[in-house]
Amino acid sequence: MDQSSNHVVGVDNTSRKKFDREEILQRARERDEQEADGRKSKSKGPPMQRKPLKPRDYQVDLESRLGKTQVVTPIAPLSQQAGYYCPVCECVVKDSANYLDHINGKKHQRALGMSMRVERSSLEQVQQRFESLKKRKDPGSFTVQDFDERMLKQQQEEEERKRLRREKKKEKKKEKVSEEEPEIDPDVAAMMGFGGFKTSKK
Repeated sequence: MDQSSNHVVGVDNTSRKKFDREEILQRARERDEQEADGRKSKSKGPPMQRKPLKPRDYQVDLESRLGKTQVVTPIAPLSQQAGYYCPVCECVVKDSANYLDHINGKKHQRALGMSMRVERSSLEQVQQRFESLKKRKDPGSFTVQDFDERMLKQQQEEEERKRLRREKKKEKKKEKVSEEEPEIDPDVAAMMGFGGFKTSKK
């Protein structure tokens, strides 16, 4: 038996991928050109100017749905789902603390067209603000006499409330006592010898 017939001749099926250096460099150049074009197209327009941050002109409603029961379905619109709905960002936030964080946050303010920077006030604006506050305060309008009158009126109202409460309690007691005492005919009571006895309850 020949040894050469037992030996199986192997086939080289592992081939390496051959890289064409020029082709790779060409692709890289094209990619760089496309990115540069994209950057140019983005920077063509003027940068968007956002308004400075302003205080809210509305009251944040956190308590209107407090303690209410609501059926929530997965197909319900976002505004009717559980939590706090933000119509500007069209999202639902699950609790009040996160809702306040959201409406004070950068994403929400950008959607409103505001930056997170506060407008600097000039000296004239600050002086005008002080003047308007001084006029509004008007220190001569409230005196000690006004305070005393207010306190006296409040005490009288409190005493009146207490008196009404006491009267209601007395009426309830009378109704209770009258319900508890059985109806006894005076003739029957005299015949049985109960005519002279009186209860000490009032």
